[in-house]
Amino acid sequence: MLDPTLLRAELATTAERLKTTRGFAIDVVALQSIEAERKQIQVRTQELQNLRNTRSKAIGMAKAKGEDVAPLMAEVAAIGDELKASEARLEAIKAEIDAIAAGIPNLPDTSVPFGSDEGGNVEQHRWGTPRSFDFAVKDHVELGARDGMLDGEAGAKLSGSRFTVLRGGVARLHRALAQFMLDLHTREHGCLEVNVPLIVNADSMRGTGQLPKFEEDLFSTTVGEGKRYLIPTSEVSLTNLVRDEIVDAAQLPMRLTAHSMCFRAEAGSGGRDMRGMIRQHQFEKVELVTLATPEQSADEHERMTRNAEVVLEKLGLPYRRMLLCTGDMGFSATKTYDLEVWLPSQNTYREISSCSNCGDFQARRMQARFRNPATGKPELLHTLNGSGVAVGRALIAVMENHQNADGSITVPEVLRPYLGGAERI
Repeated sequence: MLDPTLLRAELATTAERLKTTRGFAIDVVALQSIEAERKQIQVRTQELQNLRNTRSKAIGMAKAKGEDVAPLMAEVAAIGDELKASEARLEAIKAEIDAIAAGIPNLPDTSVPFGSDEGGNVEQHRWGTPRSFDFAVKDHVELGARDGMLDGEAGAKLSGSRFTVLRGGVARLHRALAQFMLDLHTREHGCLEVNVPLIVNADSMRGTGQLPKFEEDLFSTTVGEGKRYLIPTSEVSLTNLVRDEIVDAAQLPMRLTAHSMCFRAEAGSGGRDMRGMIRQHQFEKVELVTLATPEQSADEHERMTRNAEVVLEKLGLPYRRMLLCTGDMGFSATKTYDLEVWLPSQNTYREISSCSNCGDFQARRMQARFRNPATGKPELLHTLNGSGVAVGRALIAVMENHQNADGSITVPEVLRPYLGGAERI
């Protein structure tokens, strides 16, 4: 959520920035009208509160003098009725303003390039050279078809489209990838491993910005304690650990990682990537979340992105880093880097990690703060999140980039200890 000051004192400027950078339109006239009513009713509410206090004191003085207090008591009762109505209207207006604010995206950082879609993204650098094959390249679906190791038909039978069953060597490779990533991030990158709930409440989804705007992309359940949601990424659970908390500054930056199932309805994806495991309703990801001070967040963003790059380099997967333009960033992000891995079967780079700095946008929703040691006062944290990386897409990339002419897959050296020393699948 944006700083309320921007929607009050700097509304016109903020609206213009969002329109030109994100193509997002704020109804300035409507918001100004609501804000004017809020100010008017807030002033009246304060007047009524003061008046009630003054008259209440007058009742006490009149009683002490033995005077008739009935008129004063009737006046206080009338003031109370008006005050109650005024307070109720004030709360309703604040809720209306909050609902509008909850649907407004974050402002892009000044270093983010302008652009309306992915065509405006800017390549930062590349690592690795795509392999030249002397045989016909297979995609991951063809490679996994042997012995039913990657079985979309079984997934469809059990659950429907966009689900996959993994067996044998491919299932073991998938598990090895997740374990390798966790070990790398905890042992070499200084992250604290956390195991988090996969089902969260609406407050958690609101905290990181999935609600209210993206509810159609979420799976939900009404079993038990009302409506709850399956997480689209463990960013939700990890970041909300500090909701309504004041963190000790000495704990910052706080670097967390988690391996979890993720669930996405993919309501807006249409017929894209229906083949194989590129876009699934259920998938696994090793997530990176950092909580930092405003002064730390820019460096932590670079650090997080680099940690995700190391995963790909150790797996021998060519990739490129892209700085997303204003029109291609996620709702909560102020700056995002995407890592795109080379997929031989598609002869192109595809996203495998997205690392975002959200500034204080999520923290304001969650009231996640730290105590500034210089002032002793609570201030909003900065939150960052990134894939470190998507396990299913890493599996696809390993299978395709390390395939052999006979359809076998060479296991990257870093994964062999997790597979009992196996060199091929």
